[in-house]
Amino acid sequence: MPWNKQDYPVSMKNLEPRVRHKAIEIANALLDDGYEEGRSIAIATAKAEEWDENHPVPERSKSDSTSSSENANRNKSSSTERRHSEPVSSSKSHDNIHVVPTDASWAIKEEGKSSYLSTFDTKAEAVDEAKKLSSKQNIRAIIHNQDGQIASSIKS
Repeated sequence: MPWNKQDYPVSMKNLEPRVRHKAIEIANALLDDGYEEGRSIAIATAKAEEWDENHPVPERSKSDSTSSSENANRNKSSSTERRHSEPVSSSKSHDNIHVVPTDASWAIKEEGKSSYLSTFDTKAEAVDEAKKLSSKQNIRAIIHNQDGQIASSIKS
């Protein structure tokens, strides 16, 4: 299902419009290449955030209400909050891990595998462990909501 500026995945709603538009563009291209929706969203979001860090907003005219110092602060905080300096590989063989809901708990599983690496009583415990694993193994951790939708991704 191709997305547009008015109809896009809920996980993209908190992205700045410029980043969201880029993420939609990338996600649609990934869908065209045969990627699953969930993977397309996660990869597109990470790549759009990386693109935003590497392509700052051009200085605006004086008639614009946003000052250049505000833009600099936005770009500075953006780069410290979202550490996506490592590119997401475009190959279809990824070593991502996922934090996913189970019937009564939360689990960490490797992408493409049906068995769980480990299970936890709470999502917070699973996310903490996923952060450790992603940092240790230099891989991306993709965090899902209770309904299975992708909420965020972590690359340490």
